[in-house]
Amino acid sequence: MIRNQLSSRGEERISYLILVLPALVIYLFVMAFPVIFSIILSFSTYRGGEGGILNMANHNFAGLKSYRIIFEDPVFYLALKNNIYLVLISVFGQIPLGFFLAYILSRGLIKGIDFFQAVIYLPNVISAVIIGILFKRFFYGSYSVMLEIQRNINPEAMFVPSAKDMIPILIVILWMYTGMYMLIFLANLQKIDVSIIEASKIDGATEMQTLRYIILPALSGVIVTCAILAISGSLKSFDLIWVMTAGDPAGQTSVLSIYMYKKAFREGNNFPIANAISTVMVIICFILIGLTRFVEKRFSTGE
Repeated sequence: MIRNQLSSRGEERISYLILVLPALVIYLFVMAFPVIFSIILSFSTYRGGEGGILNMANHNFAGLKSYRIIFEDPVFYLALKNNIYLVLISVFGQIPLGFFLAYILSRGLIKGIDFFQAVIYLPNVISAVIIGILFKRFFYGSYSVMLEIQRNINPEAMFVPSAKDMIPILIVILWMYTGMYMLIFLANLQKIDVSIIEASKIDGATEMQTLRYIILPALSGVIVTCAILAISGSLKSFDLIWVMTAGDPAGQTSVLSIYMYKKAFREGNNFPIANAISTVMVIICFILIGLTRFVEKRFSTGE
């Protein structure tokens, strides 16, 4: 009897291993191996060339040289500052606005719900490259709409100050991705039992009390998930910003992904520095996600 149980457990383990192994192998080659290899590259002097990655054995271990270079580069801190702006506009702009729009639509406070739902979500189905080209014509360039408006208001002004170069990008990103979070919140708001909300109304709860004590606690996990998506998406933003400004003028609109791209492919194939930047991006992402989890736990436990 015991021998039969042991054999059945062994068969179960083998079955689990057979089922999990293909997914594990794919994960290791697609996700884990590139990350580990990127970290190894950041500690080397490898710059490509004949032989490709097989030629890495001929390159020396450089230690923290690449990290020291990027931490001494003022462009890195400018790109990091712009990425922080993106994170802030995503977490404290897109998510609250997306929730507000979803709440209005789910509660039926306005008419034409299907129309507004489609219009708000529409930017998500348009290519970021197309949106970038469109708003580049609107905000930037010698013949942009904004420059013509500025000239009509103040004919002496011939350019937009560099301190404001990120503002158009932040506006476009806010407009572009709010619809995605609205759809996520709308789907989860529809899962809340209507009878609970109706019972709170019968007990005399106001709209704000219903929102605070019933709806928001029910969506706490969704809010954390949206925050994680916003943080990771903000740190890897590239295509829209590259099409709109390519990090110009003078790196004022550069972000970490553009900074990494230029180091890897525009400035002598400096792959160690580019991979050091990507490693720093991953570390920052983990820190921000960990902070989000910490805040969520504090909030959920009521401490």
